[in-house]
Amino acid sequence: MRRFVLIFLLTGMLVPTAARAEDGYDLWLRYAPIENISLRDAYRQTIAGLIVQQSPATAAMVSQELARGLAALLGVPVPSRATVDRDGVLIVGTIAAPVIATLGWRDELTRLGPEGFVIRYARINGHRALVVASAGDSGALYGTFHLLRLLSTATPIDRLDIRERPRHQLRLLNHWDNLNGSIERGYAGQSLWRWDELPSRVDPRLRDYARASASLGLNGAVLNNVNADPRVLTAEYIAKVAAIADTLRPYGLKVYLSANFAAPRLIGGLATADPLDPDVQRWWKGKADEIYTAIPDFGGFLVKADSEGQPGPQAYQRTHAEGANLLADAVAPHGGIVIWRAFVYDAGVDPDRVKRAYLEFVPLDGTFRDNVLVQTKNGPLDFMPREPYHPLFGALPKTPNMVELQITQEYLGHSTHLVYLAPMWKEFFDADTFVKGPGSTVAKVADGSLQGQRRTGIAGVANTGTDRNWTGHPFAAANWYAYGRLSWNSSLTAEAIADEWIVQTWSRRPGAVKAIATLMLGSREAYVNYTMPLGLHHLIGGDHYGVMPEADDKRRADWSALYYHRADDQGIGFDRTRRGSAAVDQYAKPNADRWNDPETTPEILLLWFHHLPWNYRLKSGQTLWQALVEHYDRGAEQAARMERDWAALKGAVDDERHAVVAGTLRQQALDAAAWRDTCLAYFAQFSKQTMSAPAR
Repeated sequence: MRRFVLIFLLTGMLVPTAARAEDGYDLWLRYAPIENISLRDAYRQTIAGLIVQQSPATAAMVSQELARGLAALLGVPVPSRATVDRDGVLIVGTIAAPVIATLGWRDELTRLGPEGFVIRYARINGHRALVVASAGDSGALYGTFHLLRLLSTATPIDRLDIRERPRHQLRLLNHWDNLNGSIERGYAGQSLWRWDELPSRVDPRLRDYARASASLGLNGAVLNNVNADPRVLTAEYIAKVAAIADTLRPYGLKVYLSANFAAPRLIGGLATADPLDPDVQRWWKGKADEIYTAIPDFGGFLVKADSEGQPGPQAYQRTHAEGANLLADAVAPHGGIVIWRAFVYDAGVDPDRVKRAYLEFVPLDGTFRDNVLVQTKNGPLDFMPREPYHPLFGALPKTPNMVELQITQEYLGHSTHLVYLAPMWKEFFDADTFVKGPGSTVAKVADGSLQGQRRTGIAGVANTGTDRNWTGHPFAAANWYAYGRLSWNSSLTAEAIADEWIVQTWSRRPGAVKAIATLMLGSREAYVNYTMPLGLHHLIGGDHYGVMPEADDKRRADWSALYYHRADDQGIGFDRTRRGSAAVDQYAKPNADRWNDPETTPEILLLWFHHLPWNYRLKSGQTLWQALVEHYDRGAEQAARMERDWAALKGAVDDERHAVVAGTLRQQALDAAAWRDTCLAYFAQFSKQTMSAPAR
């Protein structure tokens, strides 16, 4: 019989702490006191006592969070009550808990699933109680965080009737952390995991990481780099991973590992890693058994194979499906999954890099095991500031297609530039693929509703590190937050998410909220303007930060800026029409037809799909060159304005973090001007025209 625990929150367990300077460590879980007295009093009347009924480990998490959050928000500790003998008790529990079982909500909670929840009022023993209920422990925890979010954002709760369930089953953070503590594309310090200290010591900070992730409804973490060191699958590291798993588990997070496909050969002593070799199959089955013995709820493997030098099945003339199915068969008896990345671009497949993944994976649709998901980046190139959606979305109706977004700002100014990514991700989710007619959005492909996928998922390449504020730039935390909220519900708006984050992180003052939201919501378009406007892409050097339109990487052409912009005396842009690489035809009609013609291609993607003359006329009447100059000039001015607008907020937010952001915005404005000046000077060599911005 399942055990439940009734937690009594005693006044004495809440110890006031000394005031300290803001440093960003608390993220969106600051729980700043409610300053509106009437609202605070209403909250106190509604939540005058607490009852938590669920399994012990998660009940402890829920109880601790409520104790912390309510005492801070309401200004007084909230005592517990063992029975409902008056109005104003908050009850949190699971479907089998005695007090929840009396409500008659079993069928509804079962339909919402173990991660879904309801928050509503109920009459219990004749008294009005606010109830957070779920079919599972994780759902009760997520519901608790959602209620605290409502309180933190000063939302009236007198008429709450909320039903929530996640849109995606898997909601993961992909950590590109290396075993030596470094992080590939990490801009906020070293790895959180501190591998050298594990398993004997687990950094307490991991609990705070798990808590922040759980507050967003995230349910898993891939711990290591997709460019995987095979040693992570040795007994030494499995013990370390088990210690991390034990820490994350109470918060509803499973651990996953990136696996090196050649591990049977590199650490297993075999002569081959051929997926059809019986010895290789036995090795992976034994390795899976070993991992699940140490970590019974291990999530599974993420694999980068036959990509950028990573080993894969093609070395043995096997397909991606045969490689993925090898690992899938190994973890299937334990309920595990395999996530196989579609980030492949073998130059022998097609001259146009953005076509290659589609050409490799579409013929394999329907050949993957049912516990395999293909993980596909939002765009067909590589996390550019703007790309069209990846044509694989909608093109794999028989294969779960898991979304991969990048929270860390590899191509968007690292942790120096303030760039709020929710508008970019919403542009992706809201894009219409037309694979089943109008309204076939990427969001519907990803959540399985369009093509009936049973397994669904979303992954975000994490931007966390050991920096005190977690993400390097204080505003980079907004992207961790936005990713989590969109992974739960991709129909949320970028505006609503920004407002939530600002109110919880910076200030509840309407003027400050509006000013910060304006700055955030315009930041991505500003970045596109001063770096790669009108569909330009990959104008960067080796560190993926600085401007380098002249970059010519001798190792391979498709790592060069020259390969993508193709500027010459005749014009600029990559011809992906039917006269060029024909990449447009990897998209369903009418997108393919629209994007084949520059007159019907959205200007924001113009140079992604077309190589056009410098004097090509846009709908505005400007020439292409004039439009480029205006975009670069506008972007630099937008960055300068962001610096000025933030300076005007001094005194409206805490001095410590204001100073940090002011310094980064100074650098961002300088970088934006450098991007503008460098790109226009470089392209002017070909256009033979002035770099002055046209009159408006």
